[in-house]
Order: sequence, then C-alpha cells, then structure tokens
Amino acid sequence: MKIEAYIQNKAELCREAGMKLASMQSRVKNQALELMSKKLKEKSGLILAENKKDVAAAKKSGLSNAMIDRLILNEKRIDEMCKGLKEVISLTDPVGEVIKMWKRPNGLTIGRMRVPIGAIGIIYESRPNVTVEAASLCIKSGNSVLLRGGSEAIRSNIALANILIEAVKESGLPETCIQIIDITDREAVMKMLKQDKYLDVIIPRGGEELIKTVVENSTIPVIKHDKGVCHVFVDESADFDMADKIIFNAKVQRPGVCNALETLLVHEKIAKRFLPVTAKSLSGAKVVLKGCSETRKILKGIEEAKEIDWTTEYLDLILSIRVVKDLDEAIDHINFYGSHHSDAIVTSSYENSQRFLREVDSAAVYINASTRFTDGGQFGLGAEIGISTNKLHARGPMGLEELTTNKFIIYGNGQVRE
Repeated sequence: MKIEAYIQNKAELCREAGMKLASMQSRVKNQALELMSKKLKEKSGLILAENKKDVAAAKKSGLSNAMIDRLILNEKRIDEMCKGLKEVISLTDPVGEVIKMWKRPNGLTIGRMRVPIGAIGIIYESRPNVTVEAASLCIKSGNSVLLRGGSEAIRSNIALANILIEAVKESGLPETCIQIIDITDREAVMKMLKQDKYLDVIIPRGGEELIKTVVENSTIPVIKHDKGVCHVFVDESADFDMADKIIFNAKVQRPGVCNALETLLVHEKIAKRFLPVTAKSLSGAKVVLKGCSETRKILKGIEEAKEIDWTTEYLDLILSIRVVKDLDEAIDHINFYGSHHSDAIVTSSYENSQRFLREVDSAAVYINASTRFTDGGQFGLGAEIGISTNKLHARGPMGLEELTTNKFIIYGNGQVRE
C-alpha cells in the first residue's frame, strides 16, 4: 500500500472510531485504562527490550544526550506510566458536563456542554511515554487518536501502542480508536498533515524544527507545543537562599525538558552579591555559564552571551545570565526573547509579584517557585498531552478539559422565531 493510502486509511479508521467513542460511558473508558495499566506492567520486559534497541541505535547515530534521556525507558518510568493511567482514571470525565445554563425571555433555556474534539493526530519525538499519555487522555476525553512518534523511538512506540490497542479490544471500546503509524518514512508526516477530512486537530510535541514543519504544512488546525525558553528573574528584594534553590532546581534537576531554566535575569542592585552565590552552586553541577557584559564583570572567565543565546532552548547544562536594571527591563526581556512557556520571579515584593503575573505573557507564570512544575501531573490535571504555547484553543498543560470543545444545548417547549 502506498504511503498516502496507508495514512488515509489510518485517519479514516480513527475518525470512525472517534464517532463511536464519543458516546461511550466513563465506566467503560476507565476499564480500558485500568487494563492498559495492568498490561504495561505485565509486559514491561518486552517494552524494555524494544527500548534498549532504540537507545542503542540512537547512540550509534549520534543523537544528543538530551534526546537520549527522553528516549530511555526503565522500570521506574514504566511505573510512572502506570501511575499516570491511574491518575487519569481518577479524574472526572469532562464529557457531557454542562458548563453554564441561562434562560431567555422567550422561555428557551440555553447552555454549553463539553464534548470530545473528535479525532486527534499527535506527532512527537523521542519520548515513548507520550504514546501512553496521549492515548490515555484521548480515550478518557472521548477522542480517538492517531499517533506518529519519532523514528528514534519506533520500536518502543510500537510495543507500547500494541499493548494499549490490545487492552482497547478486550475492554469493548471501538477497536481502532488508537492508531499508530508504524513506518518511519518522513513522507508519512506530510501525508498525515493533509488529512483534514478525517482529523480534527494536530498536536505536535518535539523540537523547534518539528513544530515549524507541522505549522507550515498542516491543513488541519494545530495546537503547538513550542520550545521552552524559560526565565527566572531575581528581584532586588529576593531571598538569596530561596533564589539559589529555585535556580538550581530549574536548571539542574532535568535540563533536557521544556520547563527547565534557560535564562537567568538578576536585578542590578543585587547582582554583585548574588551572582557569585548561585554561580558557585551551578558550577558544582558543571553548568556552563554565559553572561552579558555586566555579568562577566562579576563572574570572571565565563563565556559571552550572544544575541542568539537569549532565544536558545539549550536542553543541556548551559545557562545564559543577564543583569537588568529593574522589573520593567526583566519583563520586556522575557516578553521579547521568551517562548511564552514558563517564567518565574523570586521576590519579597507583593507589588512586583503581581505586576509580573499580569504583564509576563506566558502560559505559566510563577512567584517564588521553580518553572519545573509546569506539568499536567504537577498541576493536578493527571497526565498531559503537551504544554501549549498557543493562545487558542488551549494554553499551558493540556489535560482532559483541554481535549474537549463545547456545543450549545437548547431546551424549548414549542418556541418558533417570529
């Protein structure tokens, strides 16, 4: 079968299954998710064996350390997948929820009801756990899903998807509500992006080039999970110990993820006292520091931060530092250079914290906390389908509610329009 026909068939089956899945009861969907969790645990040996092949091939091909970190599966990460499934089961099913009702003078009662989006296409790189997260959230929210993972994780993704599909069949859900594209040809992505007759939305998760390719070529609406150029601004009133702890966590805990810190901004009034403190902590973790001219006067011998560094998502133990004169300059820097993902202020000033909340144009804005919390699980949403940097239709971590749309429902008793 030619690639175009193969992709169209997958998309068509996904569409048909989605129409059936939309009306399935929560009990049945939860049973399927429970069975998925059970089977993932039972077949962890198979999953790890296939993942080991992917990791070996990735290392041989010279894939970056950040990408390999995202690719690797182990017993702990499989347990996390199972835990994520349990969390999704525990969440309230949004489908059918009536958000609001009001009565018109003519006696009509009008409301809005949450309904599934329909058939969702997900294109992602490296992280095989996305296969489980995406499928579980789509199933619970009544959406069918067509998955296209990266070639570097093809064996892992196929193994995981086949286990999930097996659980779907045994639980009584529409058999084709989870589909996976099991070929690595890049043409498959381009053909998938043209299936607007069958797919309702595309959600890409991956690097800048993937997002750009999807946005430029899709005839289907896109909710993009863009890069994470995240900032921490240390205000002049900041507690130094708190700021140092937040910076270290945001940069070092897991540098290869989109909510990790990439640029540090420090108020000029405290820069001489604070920068040596945090530089000492970061150097212990072998973080490479790059700085503006003012930063380099304080931290001797560090690299110069160039214009491109302010927009770079390093996904590595590298940090750019800029000294700013005040809150206004910090906010301007973030809104101009940032990716509108996650940004934080460390401050003891209530006024400054509230200005930062109001004026920083990002999906998640923090006061005195690490940007590493931008995550569906950490926000109490259960597993997430991605972190949208769009303003329409969803923004930030996308959980169940963000995978629904709404329709108007109208109750009458014979009214006709005059």
